[in-house]
Amino acid sequence: MSITPQAVTGPGFRLIRGTRGPLTAARQTRAVIVLALVYALGLGLFWAIEAAGWRAFGLGLLMPGGGFVATGGWLSLLFPLTFTLFLLGVFIWFATGMVLLPPAIWLGAAALAGFVARDGAVWDQAVWVVLAFSAAVAAYFWNRSRSRRELSLAKFERRAAFLPQAMATLDDKLDPVPAFGSREIGEDDIGRLRYALDRALQPVDGFNGFDKIDQFQPASYRYQINHIGYGLGALQAHYLPNFHGYMTRAQKNLIEKYRDPRVWRYWRLESMWGHLNFTNFDPAARDNIMLTGWYAMHVAQYMHVTGDRSYLEPGSLSFRLNDRTVYSHDLHSIVRSVVMNMDAQAFCLYPCEPNWIYPICNHYAMTGLAAYDSLVGSDHVRRYADEWYRQLETEFMDESGSYVGLRSSLLGVRFPFPASEAAFTDFANAFSPERARQLWALARTEIGSTIKPGRSGKPRINLPKLGIDFGNYRRNNSLAYAVIACSAGEMGDMEILEATRVAMEEDGQREDRNGVTRYLGASNMANVRYMRGLLARRDDLRASISGQLPASVFNGPVLADAPYPDAMVAKAVSHDGTDLELVLYPGAGRAAAVDLDFARLEPGRRYGEAGGQPLLQADSEGRARLSLSLAGRTRLHLRPLA
Repeated sequence: MSITPQAVTGPGFRLIRGTRGPLTAARQTRAVIVLALVYALGLGLFWAIEAAGWRAFGLGLLMPGGGFVATGGWLSLLFPLTFTLFLLGVFIWFATGMVLLPPAIWLGAAALAGFVARDGAVWDQAVWVVLAFSAAVAAYFWNRSRSRRELSLAKFERRAAFLPQAMATLDDKLDPVPAFGSREIGEDDIGRLRYALDRALQPVDGFNGFDKIDQFQPASYRYQINHIGYGLGALQAHYLPNFHGYMTRAQKNLIEKYRDPRVWRYWRLESMWGHLNFTNFDPAARDNIMLTGWYAMHVAQYMHVTGDRSYLEPGSLSFRLNDRTVYSHDLHSIVRSVVMNMDAQAFCLYPCEPNWIYPICNHYAMTGLAAYDSLVGSDHVRRYADEWYRQLETEFMDESGSYVGLRSSLLGVRFPFPASEAAFTDFANAFSPERARQLWALARTEIGSTIKPGRSGKPRINLPKLGIDFGNYRRNNSLAYAVIACSAGEMGDMEILEATRVAMEEDGQREDRNGVTRYLGASNMANVRYMRGLLARRDDLRASISGQLPASVFNGPVLADAPYPDAMVAKAVSHDGTDLELVLYPGAGRAAAVDLDFARLEPGRRYGEAGGQPLLQADSEGRARLSLSLAGRTRLHLRPLA
């Protein structure tokens, strides 16, 4: 079936029906030529040489394990076994970047077949068995590809029909950006926040409460750390901008935890078996956007929200491999790595594991560049956006108008990996809000078609099939709900957000224990992303990574510290740079007497409620302490008194 590119355009949108881009086509053509040459060599060895060993070796070049068919007898059973092992090798290549494993299995099996057949006879008809099997495999994948294209083309037509109306009415369905200082964390959300804080506030070398499965794919520590950080950063920016204390410590802990070798040491292996590099294991050198792009966003967001500029200092983000080897980095060098890799990669988008390019990881990287640009005044997004989007739309768009999950930079082939418009929306909104609107118009229309009353009678999302929570590889929809919640909140779509909340509450096996809320079927990453999504509102992530916060956040009074978890801060905002509004809850629902420390007060000035008695007086450095009893929601609005 011949597919030609097509674009459906209208006011504010451009839906593209993708096809093979020129780079993808060139890589695929190169792969086909190499495969054809290997086949020609294999057939030539089988038909032109009399030596049994070389004939079996030649047959082994046609298909992994094919040479064992030539040996006959029970050794022929090694053919399906080797082919299965080869498929496993392809999966491991995808999962870990071990690029040499599939060809090693293929060539190793061919060599072994040649060795065992060297003194025997070769079954002449074996070549037809192997060629028939090759044709069957090719037909299977061709039919599968054709079916996928047909489904994608039908999906494109449906989208082309509904997108103009969806875009025209989108703004009517989205809430505006909330007024600064108007929000507080609800009591029901305090438990979800504690779930994240319990993990972030433990000692830097501790990983209690983290999913411990592998360090190569989505369950890795690095992704869990980043998403806890993104959530805490967004919450601090919009609910607790004038509270430092455990919120700032938690984020700084996470940034430091990221530098633990257990988090990034996977790159030593991927460098060796993916790049054949046995000397330089610097995680911010080549590829590895899953570390550099994600970490750049994490660190820059923290700096925007807290005003801490320490990670711009040389060596502040160094990675120590052992007593002898340290890779010196700071935020500047992490961002330089992102830019250098984009320059070096023909696709502009660049790989996570060696060879595999994930568009979603590249969205994190562009968000990181946007955060860095607004932090230091650079213009990386402006300089790279046009080419980046051109390549994304040309090389990474499928026939339905969706981004592909990932593509091989070596072979140009796609690998089955889930990708949805909802997964891209909140990050796209940080650097390209007009693109985010189209992504969300597609996502909300298709998600909205699944909304029906749940067990509680309230409207909820009913996804068409059970997915995989990639934070722990279990079969459930927890991560899907969390991803949808994050984008719905970021776009201000309260209808979809509420339907997602109902679905998670009905399906997620909620547990409330000792003041902490978690969802038992959900991974650590799904739990923390769901927390961020529930509390997110229009443009929250965008503002937290671009520094769009009032001056009062950085020059007004702050709650410098509060004991965790005895005093859970639900709101801390300076509205005009002189006042400080607080809302606090006792941790675990128990009454507590706590000491609160304040800073950035006017030296010597007394503070209290308007028209009330003084509650505290600042010392000569603008600091003060207040003892307070918490027995439920406690609101305090401190103002300077005459």
